[in-house]
Amino acid sequence: MSHIDILLEALDKITHNQKDSAVKLITTNYKHVFQEYESRNMSYYEKLKIFIRDGFIDRYTGKKLLFPNVLRILSFELGDVFPYHPNWKMSDCHIAYWEMFPTYDHIVPIARGGKDESSNIVTTSQMMNSSKSGFLLEETGLKIVPGGNISDWDGMISWYINYMSKNYNNISLGDTSFKAWDKALRKCVEEKIIT
Repeated sequence: MSHIDILLEALDKITHNQKDSAVKLITTNYKHVFQEYESRNMSYYEKLKIFIRDGFIDRYTGKKLLFPNVLRILSFELGDVFPYHPNWKMSDCHIAYWEMFPTYDHIVPIARGGKDESSNIVTTSQMMNSSKSGFLLEETGLKIVPGGNISDWDGMISWYINYMSKNYNNISLGDTSFKAWDKALRKCVEEKIIT
């Protein structure tokens, strides 16, 4: 019996004042499984290590992603042509932030029983992360594609380092996320995670 058939039968039972039968039907055939889990926030440094591991490739689409501060520099340099909004308000923020800003996703969501460990985490775009949400891969039709090689595509980190070496004093580091990504990158360079 398909899930829709189970729900239709439950609705029929409710229509005929057979709520107990509807409860039994759902409990037996389409039971909700509660998951207890602890969520955590990864540091910018931990996230960046994942992006570097995956070669700044969206592991659901294979598309190239950019080091976050590269997008921010575009906004800094181009202003209203490439707008940024701190809360990513879609009407006020260039769509590139959704398409090319890397984030991480749990392949099997924590809320669905997945583990909070590197083997269950992939790099993806904000757009794909939002569309996958708390669903399993088989529920979305998505597949995992191979990660990239950081020596082939570094998300424009090399460009960023060069740009910042010449323009550091011109960029406002007052923005906490810009500053945090910059600090995370410096730590990755210091630890030779990226060269």
